Amino acid sequence: MRPRLVLIHGTRMSHRQWAPYAELLPRAEVVAPDLPGHGSRLGETFTTDAAVAVIADAVAGAAPGQPVVLAGHSLGGYLASAYAATHPDRLAALVLIGASADPGSRAAVVYKAFAAVLPRIGYERMGGGVDRLLRRLGTPEEQLPEHAAYAAMADAWTAVMQDCRPALLSAVDCPVVLVNGQYDQMRIGVRQFRAHCRRCEEVTVPRATHLLPLTHPVELAGVLGRAVDAVADESVS
Repeated sequence: MRPRLVLIHGTRMSHRQWAPYAELLPRAEVVAPDLPGHGSRLGETFTTDAAVAVIADAVAGAAPGQPVVLAGHSLGGYLASAYAATHPDRLAALVLIGASADPGSRAAVVYKAFAAVLPRIGYERMGGGVDRLLRRLGTPEEQLPEHAAYAAMADAWTAVMQDCRPALLSAVDCPVVLVNGQYDQMRIGVRQFRAHCRRCEEVTVPRATHLLPLTHPVELAGVLGRAVDAVADESVS
C-alpha cells in the first residue's frame, strides 16, 4: 500500500502550489487540501483550529493501515507541527519546509506588521508584484498565489505566532525532517527546532530560497520521496 502524503501549502498559496508533486512522487498517494481563506476555501475565516481541522480531515482519509507522511511549507509547516503535536499517533513522519524560524520571536513581528498594512497597499497591487517575481524565478502560471488570499495573512500569522512555537515538536513521536533552502530567512531557528525533536534530520537545499517548493520541485520531491520510502519500508517490515 502506498503511503499517504498530505501536503499543506504556504500563505497566499493553495493546493496548486503542489501541482507537479503527484507525478514526481508516484510511490505516494498525494493529497493537498486548501487551508481556510485560501483556494477553494477563500470565503472561510482563518483560525488555527479551523486549519488543523482541515489537516485532520486529510489525514483521516487514509485507509486502515496506510502510513501517513505530513509535509507543510511555511505557514503549512507551522500548522503541520500543531497537528502533529496533538495527534502524535497518527503520523509516520513529519516534514517541515521553510518553517524553522520561531514565529514568536521579535523578528516575526515584521510579518504581522506587513500583513496589517496590506489592505492599504491593495491585494491586487501586491499580488501583481509578487507574481512578477515568481515568474522571473520560473514559477508556472498555475502555481501563482491567488491575490484574494492576501486577505487571510493577518489572521494566519497572528494565529501562528500565538499557537505554533518550536516546543510543539517535543510532543511529536514520529521522525521529523527540517527542510530549508540555503538562502531561506526562515531557517534562522533551525537549531532551536531541532533541539525539541526526538528524531530529526536536517536538509538544506543548495541555492534555494523560501520559495523552495516552487523553484526546486525535483530536489524537494527527492526529500519527500525518501520520507515516503522510509515509512513504506517500516510498514512492510
